Amino acid sequence: MSQPQLGRRRLFARQPCGASALALLALLALLPLPPLPLPLPQPLAAGANCPCPEPELCRPIRHRPDFEVFVFDVGQKTWKSYDWSQITTVAVFGKYDSELMCYAHSRGARIVLKGDVSLKDIIDPTFRASWIAQKLDIAKTQYMDGINIDIEQEVNCSSPEYDALTALVKETTDSFHREIEGSQVTFDVAWSPKNIDRRCYNYTGIADACDFLFVMSYDEQSQVWSECIAAANAPYNQTLTGYNDYIKMGINPKKLVMGVPWYGYDYTCLNLSQDHVCTIAKVPFRGAPCSDAAGHQVPYKMIMKQMNSSISGNQWDEDQQAPYYNYKDPAGHFHQVWYDNPRSISLKATYVQNYGLRGIGMWNANCLDYSGDAVAKQQTEEMWDALKLKL
Repeated sequence: MSQPQLGRRRLFARQPCGASALALLALLALLPLPPLPLPLPQPLAAGANCPCPEPELCRPIRHRPDFEVFVFDVGQKTWKSYDWSQITTVAVFGKYDSELMCYAHSRGARIVLKGDVSLKDIIDPTFRASWIAQKLDIAKTQYMDGINIDIEQEVNCSSPEYDALTALVKETTDSFHREIEGSQVTFDVAWSPKNIDRRCYNYTGIADACDFLFVMSYDEQSQVWSECIAAANAPYNQTLTGYNDYIKMGINPKKLVMGVPWYGYDYTCLNLSQDHVCTIAKVPFRGAPCSDAAGHQVPYKMIMKQMNSSISGNQWDEDQQAPYYNYKDPAGHFHQVWYDNPRSISLKATYVQNYGLRGIGMWNANCLDYSGDAVAKQQTEEMWDALKLKL
């Protein structure tokens, strides 16, 4: 409708009822009526801002795979070189990348956001509701398929945080399942349910409340109660003991995804014996006299480059079923590096298959060398292949 027409109608609306008004009305009746106003624009449809080349790629993934391969991505573009023939879920722990979302959906893989929050805050039900609403809004806006809740804070068994954490997981799962069709809610737990790092959680309640648990079977030296020596990040028997304990609690193996490390620990040795025992500094952690904080994390791609120049070459520890090597730094200090490789990971993947676990995954997929170098390419492919089910 044009402005003059609007002005004329408003002018007429203010005229008094009388003879002159009736005459004017008769005159105006002979004029063509102005066009009816157009309807106001409706809010944009859910997929109107879809960043993908094909709008259907913004729809949530509904398929539930028989075997889960859960991948953590911390950023950059290395995801373009991942083995997408296996991946079922990507947890985005780096900056959101719409291109990654579109590609994951094109391969039938879910993409989920990270959920972290202070446990002191979640005691308040109103705060929990607000936090969940905020995460849901992000997931919808970014066309994501759920959330991976990563909370690794201390909890006392008798504290209000104990029940509040279980409530948070249940309420998050209920909201996501209701609001996003096919969505997935997962929770990250320590390698063992036995109050690791003073984390007393209601593991059976949390497992019941979400789709599955991602078991972080690494950093298993975060609390060292025995002698302070360098050891495997995820020793085989210790790792399996953790799963057996979860299952004994009554948690269905189909609710457990095994997380394996694609990184290792570099320890400076106070003393390195002839039989490769590396004594480390006493760095206490949450009550334990020693911890892996005496070392530092090293990604697999760096380990592979450094091992060739080590003084020991690749070694294998039969007790821990894990590889390690020793090297000497420019200052003359001896170091010992413990890590996981295709051999140690394959052993754990066999357990996953034999005991019917939900799947396997890693922290984190960016740790491999995707440069395209021939040797690195083979090493990277072998790490991905170690995750596969052996038919």
